[in-house]
Amino acid sequence: MLYYLLHEYSGIYLLGQITFRTAAASLTAFALSVLLGPWLIRRLRAFQVGQVIRSDGPATHKPKAGTPTMGGLLILAAVFIPTLLWANLSNPHIWVAVIATASFGAIGFVDDYLKITRHTHHGLFARYKFASQIVVAIGVGIALVYMSHWSQLYNTQLYFPFFKQLHPDLGWWYVAFAVLVLVATTNTVNLTDGLDGLAISTFAVSAAAFTALAYVTGHAAIANFLLIPHFEFTSELTIFCGSLVGASLGFLWWNAHPADVFMGDVGSLGLGGALGSVALLIKQELLLPIVGGVFVLEGLSVIAQVASFKLTGKRVLRMAPLHHHFELIGWPEPKVITRFLILAILFALFSLTTLKLR
Repeated sequence: MLYYLLHEYSGIYLLGQITFRTAAASLTAFALSVLLGPWLIRRLRAFQVGQVIRSDGPATHKPKAGTPTMGGLLILAAVFIPTLLWANLSNPHIWVAVIATASFGAIGFVDDYLKITRHTHHGLFARYKFASQIVVAIGVGIALVYMSHWSQLYNTQLYFPFFKQLHPDLGWWYVAFAVLVLVATTNTVNLTDGLDGLAISTFAVSAAAFTALAYVTGHAAIANFLLIPHFEFTSELTIFCGSLVGASLGFLWWNAHPADVFMGDVGSLGLGGALGSVALLIKQELLLPIVGGVFVLEGLSVIAQVASFKLTGKRVLRMAPLHHHFELIGWPEPKVITRFLILAILFALFSLTTLKLR
């Protein structure tokens, strides 16, 4: 752990500060993404790890067939390495976030591998993929309840935006709630990954918002001022979130339209797991739908499309998820991406304003 070596043996006070280590982790993650990107893209091409395009997708996506995928491996490496270098590894919150992210990423890796070897856009059977996500989410939920019942590092209360006195304790029911949060987040991020740079750019905005939220949750004075729950040990998650931001921006360097590499499910499920686990750890679970408003819209668009077709035989959108609908009504891909990014920024800014509206 670079933090331990530098801070304990050099006596440099600055190196122990959360803000400095978060900035260092972000820059390290960005540098790793940018510098390792060309090497990974070459390796993926050498192994013929190319994207299989869904046959019923927009016609403009046909030229993307064969673009290297599974670039999420680069994202996860660029998140984990800076976190292990700059975070305090004796902090259990860090390990919950890292293990959850890696576990969901592993599910995505298997899904991507099956798509590539079978030369189809279908990977894991939906029931197996969903069941795997539930198993990982249950593990995370049990770990959180354990931290609540047998230590002072956590609690199983819910804190509602806008209501400072409303925080019911779910007890062991918190496991089921954690499953709902994690499975919903991983799948909605996965659904958003359909255009060049769309998922990673909107995710970077959400990760930046959670970087700020993790910092204020771990800062006693600010947390007390804002009337939000304070947990001293969650401050280390600021470094993890900073790594997410840096890794996302670095990957966007290669994933921007026209993309040189796609993240694949290993990236989208891993990032969804990271976002959901951080929201749980810093007790901002109910703020997550606002922070990740774009992901919520994408998920709701699919639910509405499927429900409408099954009940009435008609579709409410040209195509789901939502970004494909706007493509089919004539919006160029870069315009869809930019406008969704603007929405993501607005959602993130609004989520931060709710901290004082209590």
